[in-house]
Amino acid sequence: MNLNTIFFIGPQGSGKGTQAKFLAKRLDFFYWEMGGILREVAAGESILGIRIKKLIDSGVLLQDDDLYQVVKMRLNEIPVSKGVIFDGIPRRLGQAEFLLGYLKEQGRVDFATLYVTLPKEESLARLLKRAEIEKRADDTEEKIRFRLDQYEKETVPVLDYLKANSQFFEIDGRPSVDEVRQNINKALKLDENQKFAK
Repeated sequence: MNLNTIFFIGPQGSGKGTQAKFLAKRLDFFYWEMGGILREVAAGESILGIRIKKLIDSGVLLQDDDLYQVVKMRLNEIPVSKGVIFDGIPRRLGQAEFLLGYLKEQGRVDFATLYVTLPKEESLARLLKRAEIEKRADDTEEKIRFRLDQYEKETVPVLDYLKANSQFFEIDGRPSVDEVRQNINKALKLDENQKFAK
């Protein structure tokens, strides 16, 4: 296995962000967290950055065209020799088709998807607990359920596309953080030196 691009997919509360960050550090891959990337671009002085900032500030969801411009701009800054772990994109089928197509143009062709699964009720319970701990008064059960419904509606079609176009691994997100991490290492055949086994 000689991967250079890994996609983390899973519902909110599944712990995919924690696992993605850990794996990126372990493999010395670039950690691509879509929300963070957008905030970085919005903080810049470019025409695109100013437009993105206006959209974010007004609470309007970005159109895919704006998202694609950000993806192209930032990907061009990352050497092709450096691996990338994506968290938060692709969320929709069109995004998946664009992203994989653009990555292939760059010469990145070894893709893997880690699909961290979690039952809906467990996602809800984890997110409500997090909202309580972090005192997120606006994170109501109704809003969380809406986000989880949106995830199911928009992201599940992406899974079929990624199954067909990448090495696909389903990881149970219910066990402890350490156990999930170990299961990811096994799936990717990582040895003790943090390298992909042949």
